[in-house]
Amino acid sequence: MNDFRAPNTVAHFAINADDVERGRSFYEAVFGWNVRPWGPPGFFTVSYAGDDRIVGAIQGRRSLIEGEKTMGFECTIAVENLEKTLAAVRAAGGQVVMEPAVIPTVGTLAFVADGVGNVVGVMQYEA
Repeated sequence: MNDFRAPNTVAHFAINADDVERGRSFYEAVFGWNVRPWGPPGFFTVSYAGDDRIVGAIQGRRSLIEGEKTMGFECTIAVENLEKTLAAVRAAGGQVVMEPAVIPTVGTLAFVADGVGNVVGVMQYEA
């Protein structure tokens, strides 16, 4: 399957930044990425040069776990059934750190902790 949002694959990344404009300028200059404003203020989508598919975002730094700033790249894995995935997370000893939230025209997103120090997004994309 050539769908870049195939189930159980990393489908999206986010770069969290204290200075979003500086981050935007850096990734545009170094990698030639297309960074465009979308949605709330301070949120930008990322697509690669020559490809209009949105693969990532640059956004204001946030805390998905209270008191811990999100550092580095934040990854989101595409899933076929979000509720089943969240049940599997809990059964495997992980925890849901952000309950499902609908992103209009995109899908439903939740964040989970894996039990070994990592937080990852899980997204059931709209068709």
